[in-house]
Amino acid sequence: MSTAVKPTHMPAVHVRRNKMSRRLCERIELARAQQAGNEFAPVKLRSYVDKDTGFRRQVESTKRVKLWWFTADNGKLTMNVRYGARVIELAKGKNSIEIGSNDQLVPTLELILKAVEAGELDAQIEAAAIKLREGFGK
Repeated sequence: MSTAVKPTHMPAVHVRRNKMSRRLCERIELARAQQAGNEFAPVKLRSYVDKDTGFRRQVESTKRVKLWWFTADNGKLTMNVRYGARVIELAKGKNSIEIGSNDQLVPTLELILKAVEAGELDAQIEAAAIKLREGFGK
């Protein structure tokens, strides 16, 4: 027996960390699919009101997953880590990671995922979340 009670409120830091983890997992799957030559198309549920009946319906649609990596001017693969539409500053004045080759992309993403889950990027994620909220006028 225990007196534990299910929490009704999750701290904001955990919500942000979970959101970032989900986004990183999507990017890992996208990178693996690209390396294998496959297409990665996750689905999401969208709801709409049927004009004929007036009832709300849910349909599956493909979710667009944007690339966080690109080839820089020097020919190396470069990656930005994003929280929403904001690029996270990983170190003072540094907002991108230079990756040597396409083979190192998935291990780099997995390393960032471990850092996020361990809470090592909480301050950077919170700063990006504050900037994101300011964009909405809050």
